[in-house]
Amino acid sequence: MSEHEHEHEGEREQRAPERAAGHAPAASSAPSPAGGLRKELPEEVPADEAAAEETPAQQAGPQLTGRQRLIKGLWPPRVTRAQLIVALLLFGLGFGLAVQVASNSDSDSALRGARQEDLVRILDELDDRTQRLEDEKQGLEKQRDELENSSDQAEEARKQRIEKERQLGVLAGTVAAQGPGITMTIEDTKGTVEADMLLDAIQELRAAGAEAIQVNGVRVVADTYLTDSGNGVSVDGNKITAPYRFKVIGKPQDLEPALNIPGGVVQTLEKEQATVAVERSTKIVVDALRAAKRPDYARSSSQ
Repeated sequence: MSEHEHEHEGEREQRAPERAAGHAPAASSAPSPAGGLRKELPEEVPADEAAAEETPAQQAGPQLTGRQRLIKGLWPPRVTRAQLIVALLLFGLGFGLAVQVASNSDSDSALRGARQEDLVRILDELDDRTQRLEDEKQGLEKQRDELENSSDQAEEARKQRIEKERQLGVLAGTVAAQGPGITMTIEDTKGTVEADMLLDAIQELRAAGAEAIQVNGVRVVADTYLTDSGNGVSVDGNKITAPYRFKVIGKPQDLEPALNIPGGVVQTLEKEQATVAVERSTKIVVDALRAAKRPDYARSSSQ
């Protein structure tokens, strides 16, 4: 045996005790039987060390999905006082919007079921109201121009003041008036007509451009009030009974259609088994007067 073989034999004898003691050889690359390098397998990790390397989530069990975490966060609900107040406010707002939409739907359904001639009449009435406002605007502008251009502004102002007093006297009921208009007669044999129905008729006539109204000898003005009174109606404390006769000064082409619109005054009264007759006239006289009242506190602010 050569000296080189003796050295290898000595090394094998020194390694034998280490393998017997359970020590694994150091990882190294050793020649393979085929002459190449052989990769050593990685060392095995002890079971206790592998368990220590696991994350807390892995030790706790299977992970939850995104949907499960969302459901777990939302249920059971945790409602604070502020959230409850906001929810109540939103509920109230939604309820109000629903009521408004229902009301608009009722109005739309009434117009949807109207005849073509009724719709045309309603559009004509709106056009007439717009035209009246435009005429009033032009009249005021004309008065302004006359005051600015007149050589005698004091005299022109006096004329306009007198004309304005006459117009205000008609509206206040302190002077008689005459002009074109309509007469409306309401027969109430069943006693079903109430004060609020007559008030609706007055409001509709005013909206249509009525300038003077008289009901059974009582002048209707801005502060007129109506109440039920036994088998009749009281107008400003004056009791009147059927038939109710309205004398109205204004443009007949505007007044009559306003009373006959679908769902308007005439249809409402006819549902209560009352009879309504409307007649146009070129001359209506409103001669019932009201005493001029002096205000207790209000005074003119003009100097």
